[in-house]
Amino acid sequence: MSQTNLQYKTAMNRLEEILTRLDESDMGVDELSSQVQEATSLLRQCRQILTETEKNVQEALTSLDGEIEETP
Repeated sequence: MSQTNLQYKTAMNRLEEILTRLDESDMGVDELSSQVQEATSLLRQCRQILTETEKNVQEALTSLDGEIEETP
């Protein structure tokens, strides 16, 4: 598994833990704020990974399209 996949999976697992805690507990405002800030950071990280992955896939497909068009 690549480092990027591991980072994404780890971030998603932590997000699931945070959501479960939010659903199952009556935490104080300070803890709630901390958990929301961490979740926001994790979401940004996941979005960055997905955006980079999408870019790489698009570049690969464009390259493949170019190869197909060049083949007689």
